[in-house]
Amino acid sequence: MTQLFDQDGRRRDNAGAEVSRPPVGPVDATRIPRYAGLATFARLPRLQDVDRADIGVVGVPFDAGTSYRPGARFGPSAVRQGSRLLRTYHPALDVEPFAQAQVADAGDLGVTPFDITRAVKEIESGLGQLLEECGRLVLVGGDHTIAFPALRAMHAKWGPVALVHLDAHLDTWDTYFDAPVTHGTPFRRAAEEGLLRRGHCLHLGTRGPIYAAQDLTDDAGLGFEYLTADQIGERDLADTVRAIHERVGDGPVYVSIDIDVLDPAHAPGTGTPEPGGLTTREVLRLVRGLSGLQLVGADVVEVAPAYDHAEITSLAAAHLVYELIALLGQQDTPRQ
Repeated sequence: MTQLFDQDGRRRDNAGAEVSRPPVGPVDATRIPRYAGLATFARLPRLQDVDRADIGVVGVPFDAGTSYRPGARFGPSAVRQGSRLLRTYHPALDVEPFAQAQVADAGDLGVTPFDITRAVKEIESGLGQLLEECGRLVLVGGDHTIAFPALRAMHAKWGPVALVHLDAHLDTWDTYFDAPVTHGTPFRRAAEEGLLRRGHCLHLGTRGPIYAAQDLTDDAGLGFEYLTADQIGERDLADTVRAIHERVGDGPVYVSIDIDVLDPAHAPGTGTPEPGGLTTREVLRLVRGLSGLQLVGADVVEVAPAYDHAEITSLAAAHLVYELIALLGQQDTPRQ
């Protein structure tokens, strides 16, 4: 029977009926050891090796917006290496993430390391093109600057999105050394451009000193609420999950995870570590708690492997990407 593809990349027979086939999954670890073979994310197929992907994992190796310790440009390769240990069945969610959807590694975007303005345009354009080949994307950074062009690309496809932001920092500052786009400003710029659903955005895990009390006032004025790491630690985690759902509501949601939401004991390999953070177990449970929301995309950023120890930061980041893939694979076409 002849099989053709329609304009959306769906496989059809010569009568026009859609033909389903199982997704291509990771390399079988019982046949080829995990430490061998190509270092794609979770040893999944490359995007060019499948007809079309429901979910694409894309590296964005850019860190010119970093204000303290550089090195997150090496994050994507470190997270891919950390993902070699991932397996195919997710007991906590009772799903097989790589069987419920076609997931593929889309490689890394080619981004200039010298010009932030140009880099933002390149990232936005590259993600826009990938969204034509993939239903949804999980970005691996790179510093948090990349969330700004990512939200532009998401807005172009789905309109304003709610934001669930896990981070030690607000990332809604105005400028740093007069630069309007850095890893500390993406969500202010996104709010100003109308990329976010005002009143449906939430920071989780914030902590540490800030420049002034006015920072919190400005953040609220942009339509954000926050739950600090201490507040999350003092309440039942299920209460935090309920608060997230109530805040976000219906409609498309983007999840942005700065690895420094974890305490430096759990993620030392990052550019701006802040003591007093969440544990890896707490953050994994929070992400699983997002099940039921209309997720359209996500990122995990700020892994700087030069400061890591025994790969614990890249391992944590890889597992967070895995959790996000599991959630995104459950999604129907998002409501606009």
